[in-house]
Amino acid sequence: MTAVRSTASAPLPFAPLAPLLVLLLGVLSATLLAHQGTTALEAQGRSAALLRARVLGAALAARLAGTSREHFAPLLERAARRSGAELLLIDPGGRVLVDVSLTAPPPAQLRALLARPEGDAETRLGATQYTVTALPAPHAELRLATFVRPPGTPFASSSLIGSIGALTLMLLGTAVLAALSITRDVKRDLAFATERITALASSEGTPDASALPLRGIDQVAVLTAALGVLVDRFGAAEQAYRADLARALASDRQRSAFLAALSHELRTPLNSILGFTDVLLAEVDGPLSEEARENLEVIRSSGQHLRGLIADVLDLTALESGELHLTCHLANVAEVVADVVREQELAARDKLVTLRLETEPAMAEVDLRRVRQIASNLIGNALKFTQHGEVRVRVLREEEEVLLIVEDTGPGIAAAELRAIFQVFRQSGDASSRHVGTGLGLAITHRLVQMHGGKIDLKSDLGKGARFTVRFPIQAAKFVDTLGYGRSVLRQVGTSTR
Repeated sequence: MTAVRSTASAPLPFAPLAPLLVLLLGVLSATLLAHQGTTALEAQGRSAALLRARVLGAALAARLAGTSREHFAPLLERAARRSGAELLLIDPGGRVLVDVSLTAPPPAQLRALLARPEGDAETRLGATQYTVTALPAPHAELRLATFVRPPGTPFASSSLIGSIGALTLMLLGTAVLAALSITRDVKRDLAFATERITALASSEGTPDASALPLRGIDQVAVLTAALGVLVDRFGAAEQAYRADLARALASDRQRSAFLAALSHELRTPLNSILGFTDVLLAEVDGPLSEEARENLEVIRSSGQHLRGLIADVLDLTALESGELHLTCHLANVAEVVADVVREQELAARDKLVTLRLETEPAMAEVDLRRVRQIASNLIGNALKFTQHGEVRVRVLREEEEVLLIVEDTGPGIAAAELRAIFQVFRQSGDASSRHVGTGLGLAITHRLVQMHGGKIDLKSDLGKGARFTVRFPIQAAKFVDTLGYGRSVLRQVGTSTR
């Protein structure tokens, strides 16, 4: 098992975040509480101002009832100086008789005030509360408008804000201390769980849930318990996987051994059949009729095809069992490919396909036998699928690599099948268009190229042919076995042109 690595962005730290949230919520709550209290005090201030306007208006109306009109102005001026209110004495026509204010409202506003006996109004004093009081007889036709401004600072608002501030500080201090204590415990528990999980992920053995003991009774403990259940399930799954893998490996070894034994047993009588067929075709025992010769040619052709299939099965078995080794030495890849092209020329002439070869000297450390097999598989595969046109074979030197390129004008390969074409027992096209074979040639070729430390690429479009490009490193590569098969490269001292 490998260590767990997080690929997500770093989360916000929990330790300072919880106290900060508590602090922000406390300040917000205190602000809302102070605003609500101040609003209530302002409403009480307006009510008190309205009540004062009512009392002052009623008292002055009673005084004015027993006073002559020439004494109205001095009486209202003294009352305004003592009370700080604004006073207006208005006749029935809306005309101001006595004005004890900073600025009298316009006639339209006066008529509106007379229509509504009390309420709030804007004057030079600012926002005020007013009342309109009718004078008793003998001046019942007159009206006294009294304007009183509420207190600028709501009553006891400073005491309220101070009390709320003190209470907020006390509660916030307690809450922050509690949050710090809780976050410290949670952080310690999470650090402990993280350490144990990392140790479990780094260990090579089966994970054990007992390595995750519960640390508390909160949500962290619930999470740890759930993680323990998950670890138990992972452990059971790993044991089942290892058991299935062991059975699969044993079955694979048995299959490989069976194929190897069967292939050897088949090749022995097949060699005898081919040998006696060659003897008969050489007419050692007498001349043959045309029909007999034709039948023997069919036998030899079928036997050679069967021998090729058996050889592919043996190669695949050797690859999978790790028994196939390379013996590499410096050689001219171009000459090896040229020999293969000469061997394939007869098959090309029979199909009326042009086989072209373009080479340049290209030395590399390779296993000649396996390079010949790679070239034979690729060229033979191209000729098999090409019905007309040409097959072009090139060998090039490119920096530190030798390239073998095989191009054909065959039917091509669909894009969906390009990745699967190198798999075992896979052939391109539908069942009706496939040629005789087992689908092992390209799979073996792919693995032989990898054993050389090289690469094989395929580019193809339907109806436009295919191009295989094999890249051999000039020096025998040292590489890691990525397929799971045991492989080795034996290097011989010396130079060969073949």
